[in-house]
Amino acid sequence: MKQIIKAYDTTLRDGTQAEDISMLADDKVRIARKLDEFGITYIEGGWPGSNPKDMNFFRLMRDVRLEHAKLTAFGSTRKHENTVDTDPNLQAITESGVSVATIFGKSWDFHVTNALNISLDDNLETIEDSLAYLKGRMDEVIYDAEHFFDGYKHNPEYALATLRAAAAGGADCLVLCDTNGGSLPFELEEIIPMVRRQLPDIELGIHVHNDSEVAVANTLIAVRCGATQVQGTINGFGERCGNANLVSIIPNLQLKMGYQVMTPENLQQLTWLSHYVDEIVNKQHNTHQPFVGLSAFAHKGGIHVSAVQKDPLTYEHISPEWVGNRRRVLVSDLSGRSNIIYKAREYNLDVGDEAQTRSILERIKEMEDRGYQYEGAEASFELLVKKTLGTYKPFFGLMGFRVIVEKLRRNRAPLSEATVMVRVNKRIEHQAGIGDGPVDALDKALRKALEQFYPVVKDVKLTDYKVRILSSDRGTKAVTRVLIESRDKDGNKWGTVGVSGNIIEASWQALVDSIEYKLLKAGINDHL
Repeated sequence: MKQIIKAYDTTLRDGTQAEDISMLADDKVRIARKLDEFGITYIEGGWPGSNPKDMNFFRLMRDVRLEHAKLTAFGSTRKHENTVDTDPNLQAITESGVSVATIFGKSWDFHVTNALNISLDDNLETIEDSLAYLKGRMDEVIYDAEHFFDGYKHNPEYALATLRAAAAGGADCLVLCDTNGGSLPFELEEIIPMVRRQLPDIELGIHVHNDSEVAVANTLIAVRCGATQVQGTINGFGERCGNANLVSIIPNLQLKMGYQVMTPENLQQLTWLSHYVDEIVNKQHNTHQPFVGLSAFAHKGGIHVSAVQKDPLTYEHISPEWVGNRRRVLVSDLSGRSNIIYKAREYNLDVGDEAQTRSILERIKEMEDRGYQYEGAEASFELLVKKTLGTYKPFFGLMGFRVIVEKLRRNRAPLSEATVMVRVNKRIEHQAGIGDGPVDALDKALRKALEQFYPVVKDVKLTDYKVRILSSDRGTKAVTRVLIESRDKDGNKWGTVGVSGNIIEASWQALVDSIEYKLLKAGINDHL
């Protein structure tokens, strides 16, 4: 039977200490529910003794039934001048309503004498009696040995003494912390077995930060050395450079090292969970994040794509479906014929014979040489393929557009107005639109001109707009690439691209592709 590793998530506590992360109590409740559904063993909800928001979270969680996870409250050992009965931090933990507590204490003698300003023996006493107090009132108590590895490297005898004090107080698990994130894997490989020999009968955990970019590696090494609890955050959120990333740790442990962290079915929700947490905290998801990023299983080079079509193992370390991700093939100036064929299959496109495929490939390379990019604009790619093959019929023709930006007063925003003239079925339509900016005004005018012919245009919403300067050395004459993301009422999303020395023209190209792609997918047969 596979050894079970317990996943301890501290996104709601340590993760919120990241510079750009903020969560309301309700946000934390939503994330806690999803972590429980995912199969996390422990969810660290926060520090109830430190702020009202965390106390409110624990109050809200009293009405939430967790099916799998144990909710934990975090805090520190008592202050030296307090007794356990009067220490506000310990009292807040016991009043939080949870049955599992996690408290931290000092393992590094440097911190004891210079930060706490107490004796080494006094620190050992506060650790032991704080653990004993909580153990008498909670089902389970976890001890985080803060700065353990730095402490061990400076004074190994004392660092081990702090662990013995925690064990004597009744700790169920001793978590070795690399709080400054400066230790390297080979150091953990030497230190943890020493701890294991000194304390053979107690569970060990690992909690590391990513300041040296080895938090995931350190966590995996710790498990190999005997740790059975792994602490971290979703997407590696955390103070400074972040915490160990559970999104990478969990699949590595389960898929590559043979441990059991959760069911295979739950692991398939990993990509969804990673994106969900980013959405809640309003962060752009890292497209290059291992396992779950949009680019994690994306193939661009023609040789790569040709090999992946024969066997995905040639350029993929796992099957993307195991973690809920998917394989993507990109088209670019590095593409080969295999990319075009693979991509065409995704859209059920018939690219014809080899000569036609080559024609499409040459057209794509020609367009990318001019600055177009189809990696994030797959709707424009599909339209390009159809146009190159001569199978595309336009839905409308442009007769002209005009955009005016006018600022009337210093303390008012500029006014943007656009007029568009199009031809549909021999009818000419002329409409105007006012928007927050020139592109918004142009978008509104185009829709007004087309909606009476194609009502489905009302369903399309522009959801993202990105501008990239391609030749910054030319100053205001630079070529501009515009990427637009659109969405319809059914939740379908697609990207389009435009390129021009004029940003309005580039935006127009992307807008037109967006509308025409929607009409194409809607099965409209009324063409120009």
